[in-house]
Amino acid sequence: MFIGIDHGTTAMRFAGETGEFKISREAAKEFVITDLSRICPIDEIEGIAVCYSMGDNFSKITRIGKVKNRGLVSREGAGKHIGGGTQVFDEVAASGIPAVAIPGLHRGSPTDPRFKAYSHQTSPEKIGIAFEVCENLGDDIIVSDVSSNTVTLLVSAGTFVGALDACIFAPGSLHGALDVDAIRKVDAGEWTANDAFQHAGVNFSLPEAERLPAIAMFAAMECAAMRLLNPRAPVALAGSLAPVIAPEVRRLLGDDVAVYDEWCASRGLAKIAREVFSGSTDILGLGVDL
Repeated sequence: MFIGIDHGTTAMRFAGETGEFKISREAAKEFVITDLSRICPIDEIEGIAVCYSMGDNFSKITRIGKVKNRGLVSREGAGKHIGGGTQVFDEVAASGIPAVAIPGLHRGSPTDPRFKAYSHQTSPEKIGIAFEVCENLGDDIIVSDVSSNTVTLLVSAGTFVGALDACIFAPGSLHGALDVDAIRKVDAGEWTANDAFQHAGVNFSLPEAERLPAIAMFAAMECAAMRLLNPRAPVALAGSLAPVIAPEVRRLLGDDVAVYDEWCASRGLAKIAREVFSGSTDILGLGVDL
């Protein structure tokens, strides 16, 4: 049995072939490795793929014991620091179960160099989402993960081309890019830049009736932008808001859109674990370092 662990914005999700479960990031501070027995007996786990935060100081899928600083350049930056993800990562690392850490996409990653105009493209759990979608739709895909934030990735010919991260373009419900008002608040000392990022979603900027249409529009715009680089790529949506916004995204793109649920990342990560521990040395263009 192989397990995938998704470090999401609001929850940790755990998936294997026989089931899945999730816990809040606050509750994850009490996680112990035996909690995975909710999926299967611990001695039947052959490998785990785990995510942690941005995954921005390594670029290969790496055995967990080789990763420094849990795979981060710094704990400072965009995001909410709770401690649940740290507990899960450390429990997996100390368990003795074969495990790999999944990197994010960033300037050290083998993506189209034009995307490296920005330091960070996507966090690691989106690698699991892309793998799961490619398993279903083929080697050319655009997938937008839409929930608290919005991140859109492009895979062409089975290789990551690049991604647009939450702080660059489309807003989610809680997070988004820093606009002029946010920059002014940061300059005035009213907010840190991270405070601004965490108040840039549509929940803070728009009346309730306008929030989902706005998220749908911007997600569709990101997908359309990626089609400049691969016009034939089918489009998929993942994340908690995917089923809600899918009809409007279909209308805006004038095309069908596949929809995946909140388990897409953890299921894809479990499949990555199976591939890696079965000998694969390349996952959508990312190398493997065991």
